[in-house]
Amino acid sequence: MSESQTINEATTNIQTGQPDAKTRRYDRQLRLWAATGQNALESSRILVLSASATSTSILKNLVLPGIGHFTILDASNVTPQDAGNNFFLDGPDSIGKNRAEEAVRLLGELNDGVGGTAVKESVGEVLAKQPDWVKRFTLVIAHNLENNLLEKLSTLLWEDEAGPPLVVVKSAGFLAEFFIQFRDHSVIESHSDSAPSLRITNPFPSLLSLATSLDFSKMDPTDHSHVPYVLILVHALENWKKIHGGSPPKTYAEKQEFKKTILAMKVKQDEENFDEAEAQAYRCWSETKIPSDISSLFSLPAPSPSSNPNTFQFYTLLSALKTFTSIQPPYALPLSATLPDMHTSTDTYVHLQKLYKARAEEEKAVFKELLKKEGGGENVDEEAVDNFLKNCHALKVLKGKKWGAFDTDREALATALQTYPKEASTHLALSALSALPTDVSPAEESLRATAQNIVGQDVELPDEFDNAVGEIARSPSADLPTTSAFLGGLVAQEAIKMITKQYVPVNGYCVVDLVETWTGVIA
Repeated sequence: MSESQTINEATTNIQTGQPDAKTRRYDRQLRLWAATGQNALESSRILVLSASATSTSILKNLVLPGIGHFTILDASNVTPQDAGNNFFLDGPDSIGKNRAEEAVRLLGELNDGVGGTAVKESVGEVLAKQPDWVKRFTLVIAHNLENNLLEKLSTLLWEDEAGPPLVVVKSAGFLAEFFIQFRDHSVIESHSDSAPSLRITNPFPSLLSLATSLDFSKMDPTDHSHVPYVLILVHALENWKKIHGGSPPKTYAEKQEFKKTILAMKVKQDEENFDEAEAQAYRCWSETKIPSDISSLFSLPAPSPSSNPNTFQFYTLLSALKTFTSIQPPYALPLSATLPDMHTSTDTYVHLQKLYKARAEEEKAVFKELLKKEGGGENVDEEAVDNFLKNCHALKVLKGKKWGAFDTDREALATALQTYPKEASTHLALSALSALPTDVSPAEESLRATAQNIVGQDVELPDEFDNAVGEIARSPSADLPTTSAFLGGLVAQEAIKMITKQYVPVNGYCVVDLVETWTGVIA
């Protein structure tokens, strides 16, 4: 609402212009990740290794929401088996043609705003001749890639700190797994359920003045029933402190007594604002402190100058935030201008919102001055600062691992087999299939022997391993439409999280069993 607008104008004004074509097309997903997420998607370039049924199912769920461009790297021609299980091939008409070209042509029909390119080369050729080409992409996805090539690819991307994340997908029949390789993944918009502080325990001057100036005994009944719970709690807490030596409620008995004093302020039994205040009373003894998962981020080592620019910017903002919380009273996170819904009148809500916004702007100005003193801080734009401050109560930093590191840690594997026998057994069976020499038949005996070599001869495989290895031996190379469709949604969802840097992606091996219909995460 602008200063010149009345409350009535701000709350009833309806836009007469129609949304543009892009907004209409992406309306529902914009509600999930907003314009910032959509811009990140549209700027992304995705490399997919192979045009298998699973690969094209993943791409379908990335093309529809509007990634910028995708490239399929595949030198193979379409076989009758491909034509029978891949919905993004033109049936018998595609047989004998290049698989990448056929898939790109049909995937492109899903969204005319997304570009697609087919590269008719093998992964081995590209890694040998132009490995740096792979690093140009935002994200790399590999499905059922040979182990030796996968090791080369993962090492290439891991050794470059600014390299793109790698999504490794494996499937055999009704069993599958995927793993996202990344070094450091920071999430500003985690969409956490945790709410920012309202500063009830340490109210800023204008909030304290407004709350303590209220005389509930002289209020009109209508006004009394529309006092927002924030003001009720600040008022009640200040009165409590006066008779309890300046301390908030501490013991269980004191907390219950405090809640009763709030309800006792009612003049009518149906005053919802006081019920809200009683439900939110926990804020009076648990607010303002810096959340432990945020304060723990302050001790993280700074990234190297060769890191991804987005990562470097995040840590620059984080460093300024650490300084802010150490020098700016009440030594808490910057105030958010966003208020939750509450039972009150429009006039009162808007007035309260203006108080919070004014204070948030003051603290934002302090934060920006501190940011300028950080290396590279002067290059952070206003939108990035606003987004960071709005979400600084729910920041996340994930530390990833190189693909394959789990399988070289026999102690971790053995522990996982005991703790999560189903998930670990399925993962181990898929790892055994990948590690099996090409001239060895994927029978149960050979898969079991390979798995035993991976985990160690002294480790007893659980009973759940028999089910996993049996399914893989039955269909070691089957790329089933049902499995590929399920994986397509699951992997694309996590890929979007990585691209947009919103929501928290899976960190570990996500294992899928569509025989018993369950998923789990290990390592």
